[in-house]
Amino acid sequence: MTWKNKRSDIVKGGFSTPLDAPMIPSFPFTFRDIKIFTLVYRTDVEAMRALLPEPLVPTGDEVMIHFYQMNDTSWVGPYNEVNVMFGAELPGKAVGSYSPYLFLSSDVGVTHGREIHGQPKKLGNPKIDFRGDLIVGNLERNGIDVVTGTMPYKQQEADISELSDVFPFATNINLKAVDHIDGSPAIRQLTSRSLSDVKVTECWRSPCTTELRANAQAPVHRLPVREMLDGFFWAAEFTLVPGEVLLDYLKEEE
Repeated sequence: MTWKNKRSDIVKGGFSTPLDAPMIPSFPFTFRDIKIFTLVYRTDVEAMRALLPEPLVPTGDEVMIHFYQMNDTSWVGPYNEVNVMFGAELPGKAVGSYSPYLFLSSDVGVTHGREIHGQPKKLGNPKIDFRGDLIVGNLERNGIDVVTGTMPYKQQEADISELSDVFPFATNINLKAVDHIDGSPAIRQLTSRSLSDVKVTECWRSPCTTELRANAQAPVHRLPVREMLDGFFWAAEFTLVPGEVLLDYLKEEE
């Protein structure tokens, strides 16, 4: 094995440490055999604004909480993830979703999400259970069940466009913040990524329930449930490809 320890290797894109066992996958990498349980509910628009970095603005009052059961992922292997998001817009430039909270069971996934996308990922224990005629999504962190969602098991067939009509969730906008070793700002950006080669093999829709419990290290309760809407259970595969920088705060200040 040749270690990437030359200057020419170090300055290339896709570089990661340790030199002999890189932590972070290089693009592209593929997620296969995914099961997704999505909760949709209404919250307070002011609660959304309190979590959005300027100059992003909310595009509605709906929240999505996606529970992902990632069964076969390049580099990462099987793991589970929760993405809490709502519709957001960078006026005049991009419309998509903003994720104030993400939790997953993979250290590789946490590291990649934070270092590359700027996603605010933390370790947690999300899972999807099938309990008789009920689909149950649960997120546990610090021994507290932070999110519990339910939906009837595969009662009403649907199309994934019914979910994307709520807001374009496949385009994810994030705030990437990284400091230099001296504490001065190195990166302050709004980044965007869209999924590629998306194939949805089934989709189901029914009314859902969403319960949030307070946790200072997983404060999803800051987006309170005001009205429970429909849930979606779907199966898919997709590829993660490079995204783009929508806004560079530090260059604006130059």
